[in-house]
Amino acid sequence: MSKETAVYTHGHHESVLRSHRWRTAANSAAYLVGELRPGLSVLDVGCGPGTITADLAALVTPGRVTGLDTTDEILAQAAEAAAERGLDNVEFAVADVHALDYPDDSFDVVHAHQVLQHVGDPVQALREMRRVCRPGGIVAARDSDYAAMTWFPESPGLDRWQELYGRVARANGGEPDAGRRLLSWARRAGFTDITPTAGSWCYATPESRAWWSGLWADRTVASAYANRAVDGGHATAGELAEIAEAWRAWGGEGDGWFMVPHGEVLCRV
Repeated sequence: MSKETAVYTHGHHESVLRSHRWRTAANSAAYLVGELRPGLSVLDVGCGPGTITADLAALVTPGRVTGLDTTDEILAQAAEAAAERGLDNVEFAVADVHALDYPDDSFDVVHAHQVLQHVGDPVQALREMRRVCRPGGIVAARDSDYAAMTWFPESPGLDRWQELYGRVARANGGEPDAGRRLLSWARRAGFTDITPTAGSWCYATPESRAWWSGLWADRTVASAYANRAVDGGHATAGELAEIAEAWRAWGGEGDGWFMVPHGEVLCRV
């Protein structure tokens, strides 16, 4: 069975976690929420700092939720998020989605948000998610699509960011345009009952523009992504600084608008 070969492009810099902690079931898993009910067991793959995980746990109580990620450090933050909400039906474990350490038919729902774009073999990951999902259960996946992200006003600096991010992510073994590929990957993984949909995030208020542009400006110069861009020969530190300034400039535009599209699949087992 294959194991992870890709490198997580973003890392867990504060600017990355600033984005991840904003995510909720409402803004990031609405396509799945209607399928949830009390008593279900859920596996949340790639749970990060656990904000979505905690929401899922609240929705399925007294059912249990297991959150998985690749490091103890990020799982400690997820456990803290669950504890702050008084949730006692959540547990966390380090895991590789390509080879899950659970028996067949272990969970009613298996969920992955912004995970498949970062793994070396997304089809194998979906096969494993399908294996541990009970007959009649659901495998749900949602991923953004970087090439389809769009904004206004036009910005050569953000054009450069979009092109650069795609090259860095692919050099790390991932697929940044995963959203458009989810249906294809799910079919290759053996699913036949698939509901494909799309969703989006939009940043167009002064507050959301400042937040989105600020975290990407910081991520461009200070995160693991920045290091990998420079170390891989994709950009110089000076070029990254120019891109960060382009983010800040866009964030100050009164007419600024940014849309992040996502592909989504609900796969019935």
